[in-house]
Amino acid sequence: MADITLIQGRYRLLDRIGRGGMGEVWRARDESLGRRVAVKCLKPLGSRHDPSFTGVVRERFRREARVAAALQHRGVTVVHDFGEHEGGLYLVMELLEGRDLGRLLGDNARRPLPVPEVLDIAEQVAEALAYTHDQGVVHRDLKPANIMRLTDGTVKLCDFGIARLRDDVGFTSRLTGTGVAMGTPHYMSPEQIAGGPVDHRSDLYSLG
Repeated sequence: MADITLIQGRYRLLDRIGRGGMGEVWRARDESLGRRVAVKCLKPLGSRHDPSFTGVVRERFRREARVAAALQHRGVTVVHDFGEHEGGLYLVMELLEGRDLGRLLGDNARRPLPVPEVLDIAEQVAEALAYTHDQGVVHRDLKPANIMRLTDGTVKLCDFGIARLRDDVGFTSRLTGTGVAMGTPHYMSPEQIAGGPVDHRSDLYSLG
């Protein structure tokens, strides 16, 4: 019987730390290097989904891997590996110990965070965005759940699944659909909600 907790004979899944509609994130151990990592697994979608939908979901997952792996900045989550295992795609990332901003605010009983902490978080996010924008990447889904505050105070951007690259606007449009708004409505710029073209200013609107 196959060991479903071991991916590619290397990544041992230990416990699930997140779950979404299309996949799960696990705390795992890289048995080859002896280090803890996070493994994001895209569930096999099967024949119940339209093939074109399945293709788009898988390509967005690949996009997240490619975009994040190309970004080398302390404010962007590090990607270690990407591949396919038993019909499902997986993405191996650094394991982030901390809380996303949504949980941070929730744990604070929805009260405002102290001003120095807000300024520190905003400054780190702005620096990371400045770097990604210089690389021609627009995140397009900046929201509290995609910003991690680590235990040492470092802030990391996560989830580049619907990021737009400067050099392949047409390809990105095919992934998201022309005139279709992709992102989280509460944090999207007006032009993004309208399904129009976006650039780095849309991320800055979301940050604001």
